[in-house]
Amino acid sequence: MTSRGGFTGPGRDLAAEDRLELTSVGVDIGSSTSHLLFSRLELERRDGRYVTTRREQLYASPITLTPYRGQRRIDDQRLAAFVEEQYQAAGLARAAVDTGALILTGVALLRDNARAIADVFAAEAGRFVAVSAGDQLEASMAAHGSGAVALSAQCDGVLHLDIGGGTTKAIICRSGQISELMAMDVGARLLAYDAEGRIQRLEAAGRRLGQTLGLDLAIGHVISETERRQLAEAMVEHLLGEVSVAGRTHHSPLLRTPPLHDRSGISAVTFSGGVSEFVYGRAQAAFGDLGGPLAEAVRARRHLLGAPIVDAGGSIRATVVGASQYTVQLSGSTIYVEPIESVPLRNVPVLAPRFELASPELDPQAIEQAVRAALRRFDIASDSGPLAIAAHWHGSASYRRLDAFSRGVLGALDGHLGPGRPLVLVFDSDVGGLVGLHVRQELGLAVAVVSIDGLELREFDYLDVGALLPASGAVPVVIKSLVFPSRPVAASAGRIGDGEDQRHGYQQRQRQDAEDH
Repeated sequence: MTSRGGFTGPGRDLAAEDRLELTSVGVDIGSSTSHLLFSRLELERRDGRYVTTRREQLYASPITLTPYRGQRRIDDQRLAAFVEEQYQAAGLARAAVDTGALILTGVALLRDNARAIADVFAAEAGRFVAVSAGDQLEASMAAHGSGAVALSAQCDGVLHLDIGGGTTKAIICRSGQISELMAMDVGARLLAYDAEGRIQRLEAAGRRLGQTLGLDLAIGHVISETERRQLAEAMVEHLLGEVSVAGRTHHSPLLRTPPLHDRSGISAVTFSGGVSEFVYGRAQAAFGDLGGPLAEAVRARRHLLGAPIVDAGGSIRATVVGASQYTVQLSGSTIYVEPIESVPLRNVPVLAPRFELASPELDPQAIEQAVRAALRRFDIASDSGPLAIAAHWHGSASYRRLDAFSRGVLGALDGHLGPGRPLVLVFDSDVGGLVGLHVRQELGLAVAVVSIDGLELREFDYLDVGALLPASGAVPVVIKSLVFPSRPVAASAGRIGDGEDQRHGYQQRQRQDAEDH
């Protein structure tokens, strides 16, 4: 494609194009750092769905410390200036960017901060997917973006550690999927200090950890190098107690989520987040925090992880989404939309619960548990906007099976539905109309219902649902898929030695590790 019109231009017929070229930006704003990643994506339509055929990174911004006014209020004016500088450095006008994703984590999720950040990106409203990522969703995105999930499809279990400024996420990946995850108050910027070692920022978790070590930490206190090392080593001890096979049975008070259940069968350990740059030896400069000491403590105890440290390529930018990949599909005609004014809908996040629908009899409680697990995995709060439940339907659409499925879904979504928050169900086969009719008429659901079918969806998809087409009884659906910037793992993964990134194949790394230990 030699030229490109505006993707959002009113005259552009996306459904008629077989090949697309999109310019996108991923923006990651967190408690500690913020950065942008600009990409160009080429897509071709195959079997009714666009497939990414080429992705080119155009510009990666410097990684800046998130600016603050006070302890917890993000300075939106300084943030806006940084963002504008990066657009200029990338040589792109904001109107020239077709799409993107805005990822908010940590302190950025606080109501006042989120509102101020939304104002910074007000001009992109509608074109950008805005993702509020709590512990679980941020962990999932880091595992995908780092390459850990892909690596787990090539070997046994992979333990991924995303060590950032405020928290650490531990994710176990097996057979190309996330098996389980947890989060801890372990991070480089639980404490930050100036050039004289005077503490400028101190999180509650850092203060509590210091007290257990007999350190009286406070803003303005000068912290010695020995004390920094003590704090870092204590954090790593807590972390190893939760992730290693021979870890503790009495769980750490630093846990933010339930602990991991099955830590066995791990054959590789990968890292992302700011501290990963030190673990992999790519960063040398200090940033007035505990990043360097944390990495030193990890490397000194890497034998306790029980598996080699592998570089899968994602590192600090693992949660920056490179692009939103667009697809246009037309729903089936066996759908249910009531009232008609319920559509259009924009940027609706898709949950793909791990339903077991092959059995002749469906268990409403199992259905409910699957949806609740997906809600936790994506940090969906009860006061969030609309969300879509996607299901791959198996078997007959008998009354009993429809009833069990519907009751299970509604049980899990109690508190998530209401004015402006319709029930949105999406199926790949033609049961949308039957399920919608059942929840409305048989179960008496009073809120709006949008139940559509004939669509293929996955997690990390977002939906735009258009108005009903009178002639066909269908609705047009734009599907936006988050695309993670990870390299092919088999070609790029390397085992970490003493300060060197050794580039070998995975089996060779396993043999070498066996010789080392």
